[in-house]
Amino acid sequence: MSQASVAFPKPSGGASLVLSFRLRSRATLILGSGSLAASRAFSALEADSTVTVISKSGLASACEELQWRARQNQLTVLDWEDLPQSSTSDSGEDGSLDCYLSAAKNISFVCITDTVLGDPQRRTRASAERIYRVCKARNIPVNATDMPDLCDFSFTSTHRFEDPVSGVRTALQIGVTTNGQGCRLGSRVKRNIVSLLPREVGMAVDRVGAMRTLARPDAVQDESCEDTEDSSVSTPNRPVPPRSPIESDVEATTRRTKWVAQVSEYWPIPKLAAMTHQEMREVLAGEYFTAPATPSAPPPSLHSLDVRRKGRILLVGSGPGHPSLLTLATHTALTQLADLVLSDKLVPAAILALVPTSVQVRIAKKFPGNAEGAQTEMMEAAVEAARRGLTVVRLKQGDPIVYGRAGEEVLYFRAHGFEPVVVPGVSSALAGPTFAGIPVTQRGVAETFAVCTAVGRQGADVQLPGYKRARTLVVLMGVARLPQVVAALLDGQNAEAYPPHTPIAIVERASMPDQRVVASTLRDVVAALESAGEQRPPGIMVIGWAVLALWGAGDVRVLEEGPEKDDEARVTRWLGEDARWRVKEGLPDGWDDF
Repeated sequence: MSQASVAFPKPSGGASLVLSFRLRSRATLILGSGSLAASRAFSALEADSTVTVISKSGLASACEELQWRARQNQLTVLDWEDLPQSSTSDSGEDGSLDCYLSAAKNISFVCITDTVLGDPQRRTRASAERIYRVCKARNIPVNATDMPDLCDFSFTSTHRFEDPVSGVRTALQIGVTTNGQGCRLGSRVKRNIVSLLPREVGMAVDRVGAMRTLARPDAVQDESCEDTEDSSVSTPNRPVPPRSPIESDVEATTRRTKWVAQVSEYWPIPKLAAMTHQEMREVLAGEYFTAPATPSAPPPSLHSLDVRRKGRILLVGSGPGHPSLLTLATHTALTQLADLVLSDKLVPAAILALVPTSVQVRIAKKFPGNAEGAQTEMMEAAVEAARRGLTVVRLKQGDPIVYGRAGEEVLYFRAHGFEPVVVPGVSSALAGPTFAGIPVTQRGVAETFAVCTAVGRQGADVQLPGYKRARTLVVLMGVARLPQVVAALLDGQNAEAYPPHTPIAIVERASMPDQRVVASTLRDVVAALESAGEQRPPGIMVIGWAVLALWGAGDVRVLEEGPEKDDEARVTRWLGEDARWRVKEGLPDGWDDF
């Protein structure tokens, strides 16, 4: 394929390059002394910047907050009249400012706050332009309030999260910008985002930060990237290397850093926020739960009456993720029957939140590279708790039988004296395509469908089904190894190879608010997923002509027309003339009601 034919996303101007700065040993200069100046000063102080405020009449005319911060030695307030003048500089404030900047040298940003619309003492446009030119001559970025063309940067509508118990401010901040198109609406959007996040989310960030420090004790923390855990790849599902008895310091740091990335991706926010240092050390060591949460009761005496209830194990499916798709049986198990919940890592926090706070929840550490050990650990924990008379809910995503390893657990529990109750769940193999607008069967398009996995036992490759024009193929647990899966389908292995133009959709986080669908062809899907950014596990692949069947006006005559009717043209009508893929974010309309 020629370089000219590569159709990566086209940039659409008008956005901002949203960055975050740490301003240690750097200074912020603020012109003006009203409430907006105080707000800008506080933001700069929280970024560890030194702050100087220059205003007419200096401290005497400053607002109450600036006066207080000056008395606390948090910032300095200067009077324009007290600034040195240079005989070679222009007269007026711009000349004084030029002289001041020449002496200061470490000014990183200049904020002109006395240009607010409606202020009777507002700085004139001509004055602001002169100050802007002085700063630009020294390559100092400027923000002039309510004068967008004199702004090299803008301030986002920002929220910094606090510890909900102590009130201590955490490291987590979010910022929203409308790029000057609706500042008030931007503030509202920010509030809505904050209201949707768990109140412990800031503490979760601080706990993960502490665990990163434990994982990399001798490394300088990299402030150039927010996500340095395995940041060279976009998928968090690369195998975590097993712990070697002779591993080097570098290998140990790499393994521990990958563990940090894994728990950051999969553990519920409340669980992360509540982590103790002991739990952090256990995670970094790759250890599993080795002891029950409560002491085991002593074995009953032969001469005593054992009145303990018999424990039981429930194997239940949580569905694809949306809480409204829980079966009544699963909801009852979680909310009324459970004494202990042993959950797979992919079960969303919204479902775990249904479990009463009095019930202990354990999250399986079933990450790539240690799935077998984690599976054994969870089965042992279930049996141990059931022997103590507890009702154990073994919670699995989707349907427990469909690639959920429920069969192994049934045989294990039976061999240890417990016949589990298996509660079906809505399988993501069916629900995922539906949420993406794809029918796994459709008259005129797909007469059958097949479900398979791309990962065999202990990570081995599996043989994928060959191409059948009238069949939809759903591949679970394969997005992390997408290039290999695509290569196997195109090659055909021991079956019929798939045409390169075969439609494929990758449905990530199906049924959840951050669902994403990347639709393309087998030929271009690897580039499409890379272009979309970080992966969002869990993801499934839907392959076949059903992918485009219900798009727009629909295309349900695939089988009637046959391949000789130019499938390439069919794909072009679906994706567009110059497009090679399409990305769609969020749930279908109407799901907010559920």
